[in-house]
Amino acid sequence: MGSRSIISFKTLIPLMILQGASVVLICNWYYQYRPLDSAQNDGKVHVLLLSSWRSGSSFMGQVFSQHPSVFYLMEPAWHVWTKVEKPRAGLLRMAVRDLLRSLLQCDFSVMDSYFPENAHVSSLFMWTESRALCSPPACSITARNESQCRQKCDVKGLQKVEKACQTYSHVALKDVRLFELKSLYPLLQDPNLDLRIVHLVRDPRAVFRSREESAKSFILDSSIVLEQEDIPEAEVQYKVMQEVCHSHLEIYETVILKPPPFLEGRYKMIRYEDMARNPLKEVSDIYQFVGLEMTKQMEEWIYKKTHGKGKGTPMQAFQVIPRNATQVSEAWRTMLPHSKVKRVQEVCGEAMELLGYRSVHSEEEQKRLDLDLLLVRELR
Repeated sequence: MGSRSIISFKTLIPLMILQGASVVLICNWYYQYRPLDSAQNDGKVHVLLLSSWRSGSSFMGQVFSQHPSVFYLMEPAWHVWTKVEKPRAGLLRMAVRDLLRSLLQCDFSVMDSYFPENAHVSSLFMWTESRALCSPPACSITARNESQCRQKCDVKGLQKVEKACQTYSHVALKDVRLFELKSLYPLLQDPNLDLRIVHLVRDPRAVFRSREESAKSFILDSSIVLEQEDIPEAEVQYKVMQEVCHSHLEIYETVILKPPPFLEGRYKMIRYEDMARNPLKEVSDIYQFVGLEMTKQMEEWIYKKTHGKGKGTPMQAFQVIPRNATQVSEAWRTMLPHSKVKRVQEVCGEAMELLGYRSVHSEEEQKRLDLDLLLVRELR
């Protein structure tokens, strides 16, 4: 009886070892391959800066790009819109969404569909606007300016870019080519993403005036927004503004009236004019929303860029240079004919009321700069 117990025990030992090894292997497999939830996604935060053309998005993009914890790309959806022959905005939404999903996760293999075979870093749209692409580990040096970045950081392939993206705590993308939120629902529900949406809006009258100054730059984009419709040239800008304003209304209805539960805490709207009046406070609020710290260097950078002299020249329209932010936000009031202001108010009246922009009813009222046209409005 004793000897049988000893033999049985000896027989059980290897079985117990095998069983234990199996448990370890199964657990290892589970933790390695199971989807990550946002709390276990290495703490990485994904930011989508959603805006429209000439709304101050270049400045806001640099608010992210200049932060040392952020890997930033400017308007990657440009590659989608310029790749397809005679594209239409509605048909490209899903392609844009899938591109954003891959890039937010630092997967740059998606760019193979849009780049030539021997692509360089410079194949990325406006790549020198990204501090992360002009400094280690993406680049061998920390470039002092755009010229040096072009000379030293434009390497072949995107392997270094992809590895650099993985080292940052935040990945931020700017997009001006999405006009609704619903196509982003799969990203907001993706357990591999902790996605925060910052929605930047601006007074439609100021947007219209700025677009007029750079009208030739928007010919292709305007035709895509208008779904390739044959519209009289004099009406194109008003029709585009109508689409942009309609998108603000649609997003409002989505977020405020019928928000799905996964949007809770994931969306923040900001007005350019609030940013112009109190840049440090507004940027601090945005940083808090996405989990970034305000640094002394960023405070100095923000102050310098928003307290320059004048509004800048038309040639500098797409550059982030020191400007007087308040003068920029009010420039339309003295430079845009009242007849055009009336038309913009007609096509964007509902959106203006929603966003807190007061209409003007005469040229005299328009040019009275002591009359505040920005209404106090609690925006999410």
